[in-house]
Amino acid sequence: GGSGLGRATVERLVQREARGVLLDLPTSNGGQLAQELGDHCAFAAADVTSPKEVGAALAVAQKQFGRLDLAVNCAGIGIAVKTYNSKKDKVHDLEDFQRVINVNLVGTFNVIRLSAQLMSQNKPDADGHRGLVVNTASVAAFEGQVGQAAYSASKGGIVGMTLPIARDLAPLGIRGVTIAPG
Repeated sequence: GGSGLGRATVERLVQREARGVLLDLPTSNGGQLAQELGDHCAFAAADVTSPKEVGAALAVAQKQFGRLDLAVNCAGIGIAVKTYNSKKDKVHDLEDFQRVINVNLVGTFNVIRLSAQLMSQNKPDADGHRGLVVNTASVAAFEGQVGQAAYSASKGGIVGMTLPIARDLAPLGIRGVTIAPG
């Protein structure tokens, strides 16, 4: 939440009098941004791939604001590396591929599952809704470019898990959607 789409989202929400917790790496400017946004915003340093750290960030939302109604997943890292570069006789590093999948896809799932647990405790509104999860994929999920194998795979995974997760959470009154900017 300290930069990019996450930052723009929390700024817009706070402008509209929502309250929010920025979840971002400790090295981000999330703490500074939360201070700038005032009392309606808090910062929780966390790595989206860490169940313990995400759980602690959600505990901040529960403690400071009493409940969680919305989770917006914008975590995304990317690299531009060909699967095999014949000019340099270099193959794509497997660890780099796994890191992108882990942050973008596994991290998104981690936040979804832990947020759903907290949202399920909300009293449903008049329509039976308890919460909403918005995930960020990318046009790269459908139209990946040269060197985007890891990024495209991670964003395609987010698209692919959207419907099953929405079906899993619908009986709880938790809605889910994925956007694909680009």
